[in-house]
Amino acid sequence: MAPMSDHPARWSRATTCPDMWVDPDDDPRDSEGAGPEGESATLLDFLTSYRLTLRMKCEGLDAEQLARRSVPPSAMSLFGLVRHLAEAERDWRNWISDGDPLPKLYGARDADFDQAVAEQSVVDAAYRDLEREQADTDAALAGHPDLGERLGRERVSVRELLVHRIEEYARHCGHADLLRERIDGRVGQ
Repeated sequence: MAPMSDHPARWSRATTCPDMWVDPDDDPRDSEGAGPEGESATLLDFLTSYRLTLRMKCEGLDAEQLARRSVPPSAMSLFGLVRHLAEAERDWRNWISDGDPLPKLYGARDADFDQAVAEQSVVDAAYRDLEREQADTDAALAGHPDLGERLGRERVSVRELLVHRIEEYARHCGHADLLRERIDGRVGQ
């Protein structure tokens, strides 16, 4: 049995900054110049960055690797996170709607994780679900530029919903860092 080490094998695509995920010049989340102007643009910029981060953590993996569970008894996987965030985007639209709630995408509670199986067609469908749900939630919120406006039966403010979306993606990007490192040693950034 090989001895345990405090320094696990790690790899990076970065060449100038080998402790990073990608070199700063190749990072799609970084842009030149000043940051966004105003609160709404800043919130949307952070949300976009975390969405890209999640995609980066999943890139280059096959269906089996994406569906690989973290540690028992957890059902968490990178693929489960993709499905979970698609489900969350749909649920957030329910928060701001006055109509009947949209049905769950994946069924019963925790099905987004529990039923994240290692089949490429299911993985492809989940990515399509995530893109569609993100676009639909973005479109629903685009009609409400006043961040203080309260929407839906719960009267949630647009600002609160945007901040909650950022928080959810950020939290799960932290999970994705650990899941990816466990799969192939690739470290986060």
